[in-house]
Amino acid sequence: MQTTFDAERVEYLVRTYSNLIARISYTWFSNTADVQDISQTVFLKLLTSRTTFETADLERAWIIRMTLNACKDLKKSFWRRQVGSFEDTPEIAVAMPELEDNPVLAAVQSLPLKYRNAIYLHYYEGYQVQEIAAMTGETPNAVSAHLSRGRKKLRSLLGGNPYEQASVRV
Repeated sequence: MQTTFDAERVEYLVRTYSNLIARISYTWFSNTADVQDISQTVFLKLLTSRTTFETADLERAWIIRMTLNACKDLKKSFWRRQVGSFEDTPEIAVAMPELEDNPVLAAVQSLPLKYRNAIYLHYYEGYQVQEIAAMTGETPNAVSAHLSRGRKKLRSLLGGNPYEQASVRV
């Protein structure tokens, strides 16, 4: 069965959401090949789905949820559990994207996944706790705890003083 796609729709989706999907995927894997696989999976699901959205915000939230699900699926896949990482084999050179010279972003990347997701979605994408909970399938209390603990870990990684009143945007 051959499926045809509306070229304008494909171009709109890729232009609008490719960076978002790549950034979320990169927080999970830090590997270009995996990020590309996730992006392809999400776009195929999006293009083959007959789902329509009332607003762009609902479409964006659905895409974030699809991306998170695709990351979880890849992480728990049989292939992923049985095969070693490229980083484990030093004789293979892998071109990895470099983190910008941004110590905050590097610190966020070093957080455990549950804190990294909450911090990323809240500070980089601007979602509120309730919205993050709906996207990730966690309770709002769990998301709040992840944000709080993630901020605490970031503070210790970046050498911040918990008593400072200066607000630093992540």
